[in-house]
Amino acid sequence: MIQARLKSNAAPETQPLTRRLAVINGDDYGFSHGVNRAIIEAHQRGILTSASLMVTADAFDEAVDLARSNPRLAVGLHLVLVCGKAALAPPEIPHLVDSSGNFPFGPEKTGLRYQFSAAARRELRNEIRAQLEKFRSTGLKLSHVDGHLHMHSHPVVFKMLIDMASEFGIKVIRLPREELRVTLGIDRSNLMTKLAWWWIFARLGRYGERRLKRAGIKYADRVYGLLASGRVTEEYLLALIPRVRGELVEIYSHPASSVEGEPGDSSVDGGMAELAALLSHRVRGALALNGFEPANYNELGASPEP
Repeated sequence: MIQARLKSNAAPETQPLTRRLAVINGDDYGFSHGVNRAIIEAHQRGILTSASLMVTADAFDEAVDLARSNPRLAVGLHLVLVCGKAALAPPEIPHLVDSSGNFPFGPEKTGLRYQFSAAARRELRNEIRAQLEKFRSTGLKLSHVDGHLHMHSHPVVFKMLIDMASEFGIKVIRLPREELRVTLGIDRSNLMTKLAWWWIFARLGRYGERRLKRAGIKYADRVYGLLASGRVTEEYLLALIPRVRGELVEIYSHPASSVEGEPGDSSVDGGMAELAALLSHRVRGALALNGFEPANYNELGASPEP
C-alpha cells in the first residue's frame, strides 16, 4: 500500500517535497448515456481516475461495457437507496419502494423510515445485498462503496455495509466530510444549506470513522464535493486544491454531457461545467504544483492504517 506523508509547510506555489494522492471520482456512473460519455472522456483525456456505478440505472449495461474497455478506471458501487430505482422487485420490498420500484421519498423521510421501521430495515438489508450482488455479477473489481445522496452514511445502512464487507470484498467506504472554513473561503453562497450539511455529515463522519477503524475498512483523509455539489467547476477546483488537507483525498463531482434524445436541464449544464473542470490543464497543473498525483483506491489500498 502506498502512503504519502506530507511534512513540508511550503506555500502552495512551492513544489512540495512528498507526493500526495488524489482520487478523482465521478458519481452517478450509469445514470445516462451523457453521464457515461462524460466520465469516460474525463478519464481518457482528463484527471478522472474513478467512478461510482449505479447498478439500477438506465445506462448500467453501457457503463459496464465502457469500464471493461477502460481497465485503468477504478469502479465502485454508488448504492441507490433514495431518489432512484431499486434492484429488487416491489413485492419483495413493499416498505421501501412504490409500485414502479422507485424509492418514493426524499432523504429526510427515507432516513426516518430506515431508522424506525423494523420492516423497512429487514427489506433494506436484502436490497443492499442485491445491489452488491449485481455489481459482483459484472466481474468488475469493487474499488469502493459510496451512496446516492450519501444515504450510505445513514447509521443503519453503514452498519449493514460493514456487516457485508467481508463477503463482498468492500475495502473502502466513502466518508463525505470536508472543512467548512475551506468551502466558505471559496464561496459563501447558500450559507445555511452548507452549514446544515456540514453539521450533519461531520457527526455522521465521526460515527463512521469509529466503525471503519474497528472493522479495518479504509477511507480517505478528506472527501471534497459535498459542500459544492453541482458546482465543482474549474474555478472551484483551482481555489480548492491549494487549500486541501490530507495525504490521501478524494474529490468527487458529477460530470455529464449532452446526448441527443436525453432530456437537457440545469443538472446537465452543471455536469458539463464539471466535465470541463476535469479536462482542464490548469486543474491538472494545480494538482501537480501542490504535490498531488491522481490515483485510485484499487492502486493505493486507500488510507493509512487506522
